[in-house]
Amino acid sequence: MKIGVIGLGLIGGSIFKNLRGKYSVVGVSRSLKETNVSDDYSTLKDCDIVFVCTPMNKTLEVLDKLEEYLSKEAIVTDVCSLKTFVSKKKYSYNFIPSHPMAGTEHQGWEYSYPELFQGAKWIMTPLDGDVPEKLESVINELGAQIIITTPEEHDKAVALISNLPLVVAQALCANIKDNILAQTIAASGFRDTTRLALSNLEMANDMLELNRENIETAINSMLDSLKKLTDEDYKTQAESIKKFRELMYPKNHD
Repeated sequence: MKIGVIGLGLIGGSIFKNLRGKYSVVGVSRSLKETNVSDDYSTLKDCDIVFVCTPMNKTLEVLDKLEEYLSKEAIVTDVCSLKTFVSKKKYSYNFIPSHPMAGTEHQGWEYSYPELFQGAKWIMTPLDGDVPEKLESVINELGAQIIITTPEEHDKAVALISNLPLVVAQALCANIKDNILAQTIAASGFRDTTRLALSNLEMANDMLELNRENIETAINSMLDSLKKLTDEDYKTQAESIKKFRELMYPKNHD
């Protein structure tokens, strides 16, 4: 099986590094000089599966371009962190929108590594309700677990668990801009909480632009939750946190 990867940053580079040696893998990159990597899209012609790992604002352009090179049997999937905007058009090949729930605050080929997807959830929003067995097998090979949903439900969910934490991290950083002592003594707790503020700015801007309505809903929900916390006594707050821990980390409560 031949697999193509377009865009060799953190996500695409990690896919490429994991699958090379297991399959025939070719990469497309404008700048990276690496074995089996070029800027020539014609190298993708015989691919069974193609991963499109470009920035979100370039993805639709790349999906259109691939129609010049791929057969109708080829399977194409993207890795965009939003799914509604890529799900509005059908292509001559078999397009399966997807989103691996994996990443770090770093970007680029040099930070990519084969184990990035080990144990991760990989969201699929197939337009016809099915994920091809061939693609499912490769995702499993990467170490990820597939979850199937709709583009709309996906974007609502990531607004809550991905987009909102980014906004909150940025707000926390902005909140100490005038307090030099706070900036000086901030330690691991603050750094861990605000790590997402260091995320790829291009990706962050794309998320905020393309998922604005869901993010605004999530922000309003967060503000309601904060107001509720200020109105509750500590005993009630502690009980809510305990229930959350039991839900999210059940192994710690056996």
